[in-house]
Amino acid sequence: MKNLFEPAIVEELRQRIANLRPDSQPLWGTMNPAQALAHCSAGIQMAMGEIRPRRILLGRLFGRLAKKSMIVNQKPMPRNVKTNKSLLIEDQRDLAVEQQHLREWIDRFAAGGPAVCTSHPHFFFGPLTPAEWSALIYQHIDHHLRQFQV
Repeated sequence: MKNLFEPAIVEELRQRIANLRPDSQPLWGTMNPAQALAHCSAGIQMAMGEIRPRRILLGRLFGRLAKKSMIVNQKPMPRNVKTNKSLLIEDQRDLAVEQQHLREWIDRFAAGGPAVCTSHPHFFFGPLTPAEWSALIYQHIDHHLRQFQV
């Protein structure tokens, strides 16, 4: 299971993030590259407990099944999947700044190891172990990099 506690995976993501360009066109969704990276940084902040969205009803009903599919079985995130409003980025951002911020958040998460993960439940999947948080964060970043073909 690919996750941010593996140095080689962190390096892979850093290289892919560097390949993103301001004019990269999304295969799906409405975010531009800078917004997508800021959104990924917010996802790491959620995994670290700095953003704490409440559980949603749909997650309470189907989160456990989706968690098994995506996190345990490593099924890629589907296109155009809804996110929590607290993670939406709608204002304009600078790509170089957001690339640096995301690299810093990835490094902070990876260096902190399992102890950095929150015990606060994910808004959809519910309670996650540090290994599950780390795998989910990798999948989330990978999802948005694939969105821009990097």
